[in-house]
Amino acid sequence: MELLQLQYFQVVARLEHMTNAARSLHVTQSSLSKTIQRLEEDLGVPLFDRSGRTLRLNQFGRAFLHRVDKAMFELEQSRQEIRDLLSPESGSVELAVNTAGTLPEILQKFRGKQPHVHFHVQVSSKEEMCTLLHRGEVDFCLSSPPVRGDDIECQVMLLDSILVAVPNGHRLSARSSIAVTELKDEWFVGLKRGYPTRDLTDRICQTLGFAPKHVYEGDEPARLRSLVEAEIGIAFVPASSTWRSMQGSAKYLRMEHRDLIREIGLSWHRGRYLSRAALEFREIATEYFNELVPK
Repeated sequence: MELLQLQYFQVVARLEHMTNAARSLHVTQSSLSKTIQRLEEDLGVPLFDRSGRTLRLNQFGRAFLHRVDKAMFELEQSRQEIRDLLSPESGSVELAVNTAGTLPEILQKFRGKQPHVHFHVQVSSKEEMCTLLHRGEVDFCLSSPPVRGDDIECQVMLLDSILVAVPNGHRLSARSSIAVTELKDEWFVGLKRGYPTRDLTDRICQTLGFAPKHVYEGDEPARLRSLVEAEIGIAFVPASSTWRSMQGSAKYLRMEHRDLIREIGLSWHRGRYLSRAALEFREIATEYFNELVPK
């Protein structure tokens, strides 16, 4: 049994399609098929149920994949550990995020201390993050809500209240707090569905019997303030986005709903080897969020 066979099997098992797997691995379909066939011959059982080009993992394949994933995870951790021993002052940190607003300042602080460390950052959904952690492909996930699991360690970095931003002169601008139901007839500017703040506020509003009406939906959180100030609409915004600067012609009101708080967490796999660079990144990220909260 060869390492290459196991690597190929993992990809075919996840995609359950020989052509797509061959394309992903940059090999010919015939070469991939022969490799999987040799693996099955070595094991003495078929790993897939075949119907034309469609493959489905059978009971042998599912059991084998579970063990292969664990073995490949451990091999990757040993590779990371050796790299760290060879070059403790360099290396890389692998991140997956779905809340990137705080990332530039954290990376700036880290680069000041570790200028030779490379960062690989990918934007992922929470479901994708869970997969990346279990495959050992990332050191950390910085997300809201945090990724949690039996074999995943999670450090909550921030409990971030959701505020509503309204332009000065708005009918609610003289208030310091409001009930969410008072906003049911307002027009909103906001982020697209899939962003943590949008999904959280949509869910809360739905439980209260209404869906926010959006006149604008985008993917740039920093733009919402200027849209509110231009009186295009009002916006749900995390409190943390207002702590650095309260200047401008927008007013931020507290929401009278206890569940309008987003958790930002840093998650990592308990079994993953964390390099010195990764450990320092976690320390700097923790310091950053501690300093972020206004005293």
